[in-house]
Amino acid sequence: MPERTVYQSMSQRHVVSLGPQASVWDAACVMTRANCGSVLIVDTPGTMLGIVTERDLMTRVLAKALNPEKTTVADIMTRNPYCIAPETLVSDAVLIMIERGFRHLPILGPHAKILGVFSVRDAMPREIGNAVSLAEFHDQVNDALG
Repeated sequence: MPERTVYQSMSQRHVVSLGPQASVWDAACVMTRANCGSVLIVDTPGTMLGIVTERDLMTRVLAKALNPEKTTVADIMTRNPYCIAPETLVSDAVLIMIERGFRHLPILGPHAKILGVFSVRDAMPREIGNAVSLAEFHDQVNDALG
């Protein structure tokens, strides 16, 4: 059975996004309504500026006692996030997530068109297993090479 691409695996194809002046409160509400763990921050022509995740809300807002109604998403977003192409294999995307500590990867198509966000929840156990095996192999090679 051929492995799926990230675009084929996405459970949600609509893009959840906000402008940079939206409040953190707005971001939390949008993510809750959409039942997703991230929101892309875009400017008016649809260019991605950053991403805000559940983890960002916890570590950059709650843990610092910032007011979510007065703090903008531009203040806490991860700027220029690592992105992947729609034809990226799921196991390759999961490997990137493991090695870089990401939970969400924006998917950009031709001309930087935003197609969605890949989450590890979109992966099947077999694909996660392949990525874990590759990550372990990379660790072993790195250890051997010193």
